[in-house]
Amino acid sequence: MSEIGSKINPEILRYNQNDKNGMASSTRQNNIPLIQRFRNRIRAGATLRTTIALIGFSFAVIGCRQHVAVPQVDPNGPVEVVIPDHGAYTGAFMDFGDAEDDVTLETVEDFEEMVGKHQAIIVSSSYWGEQNFPTDNLNVIWRHGSLPLVFWSPWDKPYEEDHGPDKFALTEILAGKWDSYIDKWADAARDFSHPLIVVFGVEMNGTWFPWSGAYYGGAEWVAQYNNWKGPETFRRAYRYVVDRVRARGASNIKWMFHTNNYPYPYETWNSAAAYYPGSDYVDWLGLSVYGQQYKDEPNPDVPSLVDWPYQEMSRLDPHKPIMIAEWATGEFPLTTAPPSAMHKPAWIKQGLELFRTRYPRIKAALYWHERWQNADGSYSNLRVNSSVESLQAYRLGIAHPDWLGDLILRAIPKS
Repeated sequence: MSEIGSKINPEILRYNQNDKNGMASSTRQNNIPLIQRFRNRIRAGATLRTTIALIGFSFAVIGCRQHVAVPQVDPNGPVEVVIPDHGAYTGAFMDFGDAEDDVTLETVEDFEEMVGKHQAIIVSSSYWGEQNFPTDNLNVIWRHGSLPLVFWSPWDKPYEEDHGPDKFALTEILAGKWDSYIDKWADAARDFSHPLIVVFGVEMNGTWFPWSGAYYGGAEWVAQYNNWKGPETFRRAYRYVVDRVRARGASNIKWMFHTNNYPYPYETWNSAAAYYPGSDYVDWLGLSVYGQQYKDEPNPDVPSLVDWPYQEMSRLDPHKPIMIAEWATGEFPLTTAPPSAMHKPAWIKQGLELFRTRYPRIKAALYWHERWQNADGSYSNLRVNSSVESLQAYRLGIAHPDWLGDLILRAIPKS
């Protein structure tokens, strides 16, 4: 299998899809558009193969003595998603319910119509408390022409934040208690056979999830591992899970190491480097970047939220692509904020400009489109359409051709 960040070769086909407004997506990397909708190819493969054959015949007749090569990639065959040399993939989590797993084609299409662009990557979750593999969700996403990203979280019902370890504790995982579940999940991922990105234990450097290093010894030093106990426990569990999944043959998975942009608590032992499992276990480096989530919080600008975390992640590995795996801010009146406070439309505009211009290793950014009610009855509305102005800022931002809504696929040669 080729390196994830390698350059595109002539075998690559970029799947171009027209958005809901009828505007054709721009082509890149000199790839040739053969289909408008990826899912139509999957639903009507025989028709498409016939069409391709006729196109090839036409080129042969028209070209006379000239040899015309038409690159072809079958999305149902062994393929991988190419990291673009130029530009970055756009994507989103689309408010798929409390368990983040209620994925429907209607929800996806409604979101894309609203923002005016097909989404290259679509996020959903697979909580260990469900004890299943989300095959149906991933099929909806892949057949739609998008790459599934799955947060595979060792978390038990009722999935409440700010609680310590439950029955899926990292120590229980390391003791082998959940080997059968891991193996079954890995087998289903292998049988899915298409590319997907998996995050094990998202945002482990915060305290809101039960796999946080803060719950496993935190800053206690362990000389045997030359590391702090909390982060080292996570790192060992991460490697354990990845090793078991790979042993089952699920080579279609790319693994992402995904931290919060700033650690909480903000202490040396809680740094990303202390949790990092090593480059052999990571394909993507991911960051969560949130602005204002509650009414009494400030709304920092994007450079203050990304500059240092981007540098920290870049130091972990000099070559891995970086993804803004979650980014969003809420819509609030800001009645008590200073006049200089940044409102949501300006924040979105800034993010979509700087992600693609200031940070060259960012190769994807996924917006977290969600709204929830707080204990005091107020709402945190992070959705892109929380106001007309915010939606307009998002639509204009991702309309830039550097934001890629279509996957670039490369066929994997048969071994």
